[in-house]
Amino acid sequence: MASQAPAQQLPLFYGSVVPLSSQLHPNWGFTPPANLEFARHSHAIPLTVDEFVIAQRDYPVVFGAGPGAAPLALVGMADGRNLFIGPDGQWAPGKYVPAYVRRYPFILAKLNENTEELSLCFDDASGLFAPGIGEMLFDGDQPTEVTKNALSFCDQFEQAVMRTRQFMTELDELNIVIDGEVTIQIEGRDPAVYRGFRMVDENKLRELRGDQSRKAVQNGMLGMIYAHLFSLGQISNLFQMGQGPAA
Repeated sequence: MASQAPAQQLPLFYGSVVPLSSQLHPNWGFTPPANLEFARHSHAIPLTVDEFVIAQRDYPVVFGAGPGAAPLALVGMADGRNLFIGPDGQWAPGKYVPAYVRRYPFILAKLNENTEELSLCFDDASGLFAPGIGEMLFDGDQPTEVTKNALSFCDQFEQAVMRTRQFMTELDELNIVIDGEVTIQIEGRDPAVYRGFRMVDENKLRELRGDQSRKAVQNGMLGMIYAHLFSLGQISNLFQMGQGPAA
């Protein structure tokens, strides 16, 4: 087996991260996943800021806790349960599939901790790669369209990740993110309180200084913040999906 990328905690969904190489994988092919079963047991999917506007139509867009926390699309209310994966392993029809899910099983990763250069890697534990199967990854020492397309998508995703990190840095500087709490009131049921996420405090948002507000408008942050706030109304819908019909 090829050498893996430097040892670290593996990203969500990935069982192995191995650099793709024409020398190490000259006759290897890739079989695209027939379903998204790999995402069934994840109730929160990383999201980039580029996706806020479209994702907020279907999911609550929230923020994780801790340093370097990423935005998340909530796809379930309980750990280990994605409410948008059906019995056949397919995503719910008509619902937005986050780019993080669509990127799998490819990923860009550092091969050397001392460099910023990223290389195209894949999940060798996915069962989707092997010699002589599926769509070939290389033609001689040249990447095929399959590999080029995977690299292009991963590169676009990584650029969106960088924009998201910048957004999160600026959001932290505004000091308007708080521990989230939403009370869910559904007819015929006792109220439920959902916690364990972070959100923008609307009161703090309204109290921003004029120069901070202007900057947030000019750099597009304000629109993203409101997409996040609008999305929180989806929490009740998600709760109902997880509970089923009232008795």
